[in-house]
Amino acid sequence: MSMYFHFRAIPPAALRNSPAWLEKLFEDDWDAVRERIGRHREEVLDKGYLDHELLYAGTEGGEGPRAQVVLGGRPMPHPDPSLPPFLLLTAAQATRVAAYLTAADFDDLWLDARDLLLKPYGGPEAEPEVHGAFAAAHRDLTAFYGQTAHYGDAVVKWLVT
Repeated sequence: MSMYFHFRAIPPAALRNSPAWLEKLFEDDWDAVRERIGRHREEVLDKGYLDHELLYAGTEGGEGPRAQVVLGGRPMPHPDPSLPPFLLLTAAQATRVAAYLTAADFDDLWLDARDLLLKPYGGPEAEPEVHGAFAAAHRDLTAFYGQTAHYGDAVVKWLVT
């Protein structure tokens, strides 16, 4: 089963408090998704999204913008209880996350989580490849949240399976 954790920028005035409306946001084909990713209007993490959560929030979960990068946001239940909830970040929260990511030093984040992150990916021998993948995702998330903050948008997140 393929799982992708999607982050989608939405103008606050367009945002609806309807799970059906939120689900429709994530029904586009991959060509449309890739186009939005290229414009930093959407971002996608693969099934390793919990490892990215660990990179930012740490093992304790943390507070503030660092805890909102991946799994942060107000949950909105999906009508089907077997599906994960949507997570909504306000425009103000997205702006704080953007500021946090812009100021964060990736290598410091990496050093704090390195040992835990390397375990599932092959240990120290795999570090160059794993470090590179997480660094690239960090750059992508920073660009996404930066563009989102620039436009004053909110963020909707959902685990698409």
